[in-house]
Amino acid sequence: MSYDLNDAAPQMAPMGELIPDGTFAKVTMKIRPGGTNGATAMDTGLLKSSANSDAKMLDCEFTVVDGPFSRRKFWQNFTVAGGKLDEKGQSKGWNISKSTFRAMVDSALGLKPDDLSEAARIKRVIGGLKQLDGITFAARIMVEVSDNPNYRDSNKIANVVLPNEPSYDAIMRGEAVAPEPVNAPPRKVNAQVPAAWNAQAPAQGGWSSTPHSPAAQAQPGTAAPASIPGGAPAWLNS
Repeated sequence: MSYDLNDAAPQMAPMGELIPDGTFAKVTMKIRPGGTNGATAMDTGLLKSSANSDAKMLDCEFTVVDGPFSRRKFWQNFTVAGGKLDEKGQSKGWNISKSTFRAMVDSALGLKPDDLSEAARIKRVIGGLKQLDGITFAARIMVEVSDNPNYRDSNKIANVVLPNEPSYDAIMRGEAVAPEPVNAPPRKVNAQVPAAWNAQAPAQGGWSSTPHSPAAQAQPGTAAPASIPGGAPAWLNS
């Protein structure tokens, strides 16, 4: 009896060691259900309630897919309801999260942010937040410095990298890209990001196309294929 250790994966980094500030990487997001219901049937028990306000959040775990930090994980909450309100009475946290979720979809599907074609808009309509579970996209990772001495600094998503950015293709191929720390000068992009996302999510259903196939004409109210585990879009499981 013997054990061949030659094909073992590299050892994990020491517990608590952070991914360097400004690192670019392809990441996969998993949602950790918190027991609080969301706005759609598929989001039953999906959200986490804040202990300090009426805010409801998505508790998300990110895993780096490729590169020197492959398999490293970090966690982040996204407010999807409640919390502080803007002058229109809308949740400030949800507006921020909605923009981030749209960017995740654009990055995952290779959609340029200024693509407002009907096919692109259909792909940006989701039937519930549950359908974001398992999405893989390009990201820049930051180190968030804790202002509480009882808590450690942590990694967070600084921004989602979009297909109109020079580093996007290399990141999605798993290639090394020089980091851009958050304190660096503002990053330049090739296209203007639309100011608003007007597509509204239907009660059920979701994306019906994969990143490599033409968009199907999904209709609001159409249920996701039964063969997809958990009702997730097919492209998330390809």
